[in-house]
Amino acid sequence: MSDHRSAATRHFSGTYVEARAKFLEAAAQRGAWVDSFVLEAHRGALGEELATDVALIGATDARKVLLVSSGTHGPEGFCGSGVQIATLNDADLLSRLQRAGVALLLVHAVNPHGFSHLHRTNEDNIDLNRNHIDFDAPLPVNPDYAGVEPLVLPAQWPPTPEVEAATQAYIRQHGLEAFRAAVTRGQYHSPDGLFYGGTAPSWSNRTVRSILRRYAASATHLGWIDVHTGLGPYGHGEKIYPGRNTPEDLALARAWWGADVFAPFAGESASPDVSGPVVSAAYDECPTARVVPMGLEFGTLPDLEVLNRLRADTWLRRHPEAPEAQQREIRARLRDAFYCDNEEWKGMVLGQARVVLLQTLQGLGKI
Repeated sequence: MSDHRSAATRHFSGTYVEARAKFLEAAAQRGAWVDSFVLEAHRGALGEELATDVALIGATDARKVLLVSSGTHGPEGFCGSGVQIATLNDADLLSRLQRAGVALLLVHAVNPHGFSHLHRTNEDNIDLNRNHIDFDAPLPVNPDYAGVEPLVLPAQWPPTPEVEAATQAYIRQHGLEAFRAAVTRGQYHSPDGLFYGGTAPSWSNRTVRSILRRYAASATHLGWIDVHTGLGPYGHGEKIYPGRNTPEDLALARAWWGADVFAPFAGESASPDVSGPVVSAAYDECPTARVVPMGLEFGTLPDLEVLNRLRADTWLRRHPEAPEAQQREIRARLRDAFYCDNEEWKGMVLGQARVVLLQTLQGLGKI
């Protein structure tokens, strides 16, 4: 029994530093081509270098590419990194990829600053899944956010009974779903607010695009799995379709991954329908490729509890003068909202992720 537990948990890490070291070691042991994109202007929570690291197994000019990314939302990287390191240690899966002529492209820690510092957002408080938009066009508008920001980001934390009462009154008047949408859809005018999309491409945005141009430019077919956590039932990996809203593309995703692929734009998913997800960069940077993307989202805590912990973290960014004990508690609770550090949850993650990777390989192999 203990062997199974150690096998399931040894790929996961407790810090960004540990995760990066394990990833680079596993990539080197597999003889992968490794590339590192360093975030020069910032350091990690322990003073370490911050980077988005890439491991490629297969040809640099492969026509079929299976891409797995982690850490788009900072501490969600604990889960995604574990999936990537387990994949690098999965000899059977790697041999199947090789026989099928499919290149494996692993992008580790899309948001290294948030991963290290335990923030869902990046060094500029940008939510990267709201940042991959056309900034030459008018910014998306979320007219309801301004009305809820004073409720979700009050002057003090925890919120006073008066703020809680006002929040409940808003929910009674508008409905819980409208409240969630107002908060989470994304906004582009409050830089220190929740789910801020930025006003220009972030460092991570530019880095992901560079990676795609360098390692997927020749692809005719790209299956992209972006690993997330924090929404949906505990331990369940929801298959979220974040791609283009066309019947053909959604049908292909369901042909690969099953009828339980849910599209946010159809109101089926635990995820809101957002503008600018990271995976949308593939449509710009790999214009000759048929892109089949998935956000693989593993549930942790109840959704509103996760949102409350995000609120606390964003409040803390506004209030760096908060007592040290409160800062530590808020950071620890945020980490726990996106990473369940127990063997049961990790086993559920690895089992479901492996199924999705096999399904993606089968889909790519049949095209």
